[in-house]
Amino acid sequence: MDTAVKLNEDGKLNDLQISILRMFNHGISDAQTYELRKILLAYFDAELRKELEKVQNEKQYTQDDYDRMLTDDNFFK
Repeated sequence: MDTAVKLNEDGKLNDLQISILRMFNHGISDAQTYELRKILLAYFDAELRKELEKVQNEKQYTQDDYDRMLTDDNFFK
């Protein structure tokens, strides 16, 4: 998944990023800003969870594997 702040190849903001900046420039309230942030965070959380589930299904990690990841520096080598 790409980062939310990534610039396109030309070093410019993409259309969505520009639209969001314009929206915030039109004087929305703090409450509206907070709600929009929650919506964006929920969206990216859902995307991250989908990606995590995909990786979990591909790798077939077990709880023992996760425990080893936390303690074994050579797990991924």
